[in-house]
Amino acid sequence: MSGFEIVRINDGTFDRYVDGLAAVLNAGVLGGAGVSFVLPHTMADSRRFWLDVVRPGLKADSRTLLAAMSGDAVAGTVQLDCDTPPNQPHRAEVLKLIVHPSFRRQGIARALMLSLEESARARGRTLLTLDTASETAKRLYLSLGFRRVGDIPEFARHPIDDRYDATTIMYKKL
Repeated sequence: MSGFEIVRINDGTFDRYVDGLAAVLNAGVLGGAGVSFVLPHTMADSRRFWLDVVRPGLKADSRTLLAAMSGDAVAGTVQLDCDTPPNQPHRAEVLKLIVHPSFRRQGIARALMLSLEESARARGRTLLTLDTASETAKRLYLSLGFRRVGDIPEFARHPIDDRYDATTIMYKKL
């Protein structure tokens, strides 16, 4: 992945990246990415997500946030949510793998996921779970050793179209 660097963003460095993270999220949603948001969606909505949802997890050290950087631009991002119940200290959830449309097809998503797995291991997490509606993402996850559990029909509203899409539940033992 030449030309890109994976960085871990923490509460102390968050402010430096928040606008770039918001730009990646907004571009993803406007492009139809199934990452929990629907149109209309603004940059302010994206920024609010990072500030109100992600930053508290960084402060509590229950969330890992990685970004792929191309110079000063955030090219992609992924999160690891370790805020699990007491009986699941070994598990973490992969959240919001998003690559900006301008940077797709360059190995960024794979690099982010491999770095996320390293972060999970460093935190003592041995089981990763996720859900995805994207066929492209499913292929990536399968190539990384994730296993498909099954599909849940009509799981979430499509970000653009007035319909409900299924999601695929997947896991990987590290």
